[in-house]
Amino acid sequence: MIVRFLRVAFLVSFGTSSVLAGDQTGPFLAEPYLQLGHSAGVGKLDLLWLSTDADLAWKVEYRPGRHKGWRSTPGPRFRTVRVEGMPPHRVYEVTLRDLPPGSNFSYRVSLGDRLVFESEARAPKSAGQPHRFVAFGDCGDGSPNQKAIAHRAFQAHPDLVLIPGDIVYDRGRATEYRDRFWPIFNADAPSPDAGAPLMRSTLFVAAPGNHDIGARDLGKYPDGLSYFYYWSQPINGPEGREGGPMTSPLVGPESNRLAFREAAGPAFPRMANFSFDFGDVHWTVLDSNPSVNWNDPELRRWVAQDLAIAKGAPWRFVTFHHPGFHSSRSHGEEEQMRTLAPVFEAGKVSLVFSGHVHNYQRSYPLSFLPDAASTRSDFKKDRRVAGRWTLDRTFDGRTDTTPEGVIYLVTGAGGRHLYNPEQQDDTASWKEFTVKHVSKVFSMTVVDVDGQAVRVQQVGAEGQVIDQFVISR
Repeated sequence: MIVRFLRVAFLVSFGTSSVLAGDQTGPFLAEPYLQLGHSAGVGKLDLLWLSTDADLAWKVEYRPGRHKGWRSTPGPRFRTVRVEGMPPHRVYEVTLRDLPPGSNFSYRVSLGDRLVFESEARAPKSAGQPHRFVAFGDCGDGSPNQKAIAHRAFQAHPDLVLIPGDIVYDRGRATEYRDRFWPIFNADAPSPDAGAPLMRSTLFVAAPGNHDIGARDLGKYPDGLSYFYYWSQPINGPEGREGGPMTSPLVGPESNRLAFREAAGPAFPRMANFSFDFGDVHWTVLDSNPSVNWNDPELRRWVAQDLAIAKGAPWRFVTFHHPGFHSSRSHGEEEQMRTLAPVFEAGKVSLVFSGHVHNYQRSYPLSFLPDAASTRSDFKKDRRVAGRWTLDRTFDGRTDTTPEGVIYLVTGAGGRHLYNPEQQDDTASWKEFTVKHVSKVFSMTVVDVDGQAVRVQQVGAEGQVIDQFVISR
């Protein structure tokens, strides 16, 4: 098979980075992007890209440091996605090893002897190295607001980008990733009208939201659940089975379900919950969809053990999609993740990042004790969790920077239409635990971390700071 493509050079304002990328007639269905891989570790990243279902002579080389020579990776491994309604395609993946933590490195992709893509990127930070990450959820709808946030994130020069769910709208489909996600977060050149070349240069990590994996009907959406195809994240979470406490069963023709399982491989369903270390932070990533029963003893034990193992980390953060504590009228009844609050408190979690509610909110540092009746096993119908909270009202993030309790952030203003702008100035509509509620501005969270302090800013799409605070150890 002969693949025709054009080569177009772009100079991108990313330090000393340059990108040589194929256009839409090129070999990529999605240009190369960086991931943790199924077995994350110090000094390594995985590089993924999508192409047609054809045997092509791919070659990947990378240079771990500025003064080192080029290394070749083994031939890329791949999985083939064959789903009803679209041509088969391949997800290619290689592992880049021995990357000096926190350094810039170069990589390039060739077909035969023809260079088709190159970029510079940042290796993950290790313990003891300060770093910056940005977080925003509810983003992938292809809107101008999504593009503006992507560009603003690029300008922040993060070492990590975190998406706390609703990665792509509306059903987490392969076609939606092609139209609304990669073209914006992996654009060839940075522009507030187009997006930015983020994914090729910066590690992205994502928790699944309801729009990502909530729709399980592969008859209606044969290319749905694409989270399990296109993300390569650690498979170190709790083991589970379809229909168990960790995931609901797939729906649709057996042929569609079989095609999905073959393409997803070991990622389904386990990759929806995982943990990893980055710099001085231990991250726990959870699936907060109501199909998961977080009152199940085995699932709770996994979270508790994961946090206990990380007790040596200066900081422990958690992310999932559905916030347990927020003041918006939208999704006000979806409180199921409150049930894990005592586990977070016992595990010394400092910050919890969520999306789902399309605005920004910050809680006081709080402790929460659920009522005994809230230990039920089914949150699909009734998601309210009653209980008692204790608030640290003395923490202000300026003069008092040592919180007593967990701070819950909602950062769901990443591009999708905003929720409840009428509540921003109506403080009487806020719940007692809310200290900040900004629902008129698209925004992202910018966090600077070192071993002694965490500095948080909420930054609007135009660069304005709409909230800021510091946490000290």
